[in-house]
Amino acid sequence: MTRTKVLLVGESWATSATHVKGFDQFNSVTFHLGAEPLVAALRDSPYELTYMPAHEAAQGLPFTMEGLDAYDVILLSDIGANTLLLPTEVWLQGKPMPNRLKLLRDWTAKGGGLAMIGGYFSFQGIDGKARWRRTAVEEALPVECLPYDDRIEVPEGFVPEIAEAFKDHPIFAGLEMPMPLLLGANEVVVKPGGEMLARLPASEGGHPLLVTGTHGKGRTLAWTSDIGPHWLPQPFVDWAGYATLWRNALGWLAGRG
Repeated sequence: MTRTKVLLVGESWATSATHVKGFDQFNSVTFHLGAEPLVAALRDSPYELTYMPAHEAAQGLPFTMEGLDAYDVILLSDIGANTLLLPTEVWLQGKPMPNRLKLLRDWTAKGGGLAMIGGYFSFQGIDGKARWRRTAVEEALPVECLPYDDRIEVPEGFVPEIAEAFKDHPIFAGLEMPMPLLLGANEVVVKPGGEMLARLPASEGGHPLLVTGTHGKGRTLAWTSDIGPHWLPQPFVDWAGYATLWRNALGWLAGRG
């Protein structure tokens, strides 16, 4: 059986810390991969995942439509628009290069499956620095980004609410409800034609959590919470439905449901 080819872009970061011990101090740098839960969930599945960490994406994400055509589904997760807008040739050499945000939009329009997953550098992100608002990628997504810091922090946690009209949607097939607690999300606005399958509870504003839509011949999806800790805590990762949810979502994006 031919496996569906999925590209995950982002979900990595480096942390620089200063350790102060009395009179003395020293620095350390650590590197983190945030998508290990999804990598594990797709192991031995019909989905062949290529994981492109954020620091590789500036040069690694294809600059041609032919390159993007190697994938059936592309996931953008916790990576700002600048990483894709400012490759080395543009930032350091002042050379024109293809606009990959427009390529992603057009790739979706001709039949690709595009999703954005929430995080501090997704949608508009922390301090508005993710900068996806009014970009070509936003044109393809089923939601609009806000013009400012869009984080919804819910440290006590919230239980996602499934819209009654979509309880039988293929993305929810085989899931035991309710979902476990989530700790936050990005605030977005559903576009006309977008379908809000799940949301935050009314006590947290009823904001969209899972939205699906189309762009041209392609399918699009927005999951406004995280792919793993911290907004999506370990009990959600350990939930039996975690792998099912993401496999169903990828199947839907690839046109299987």
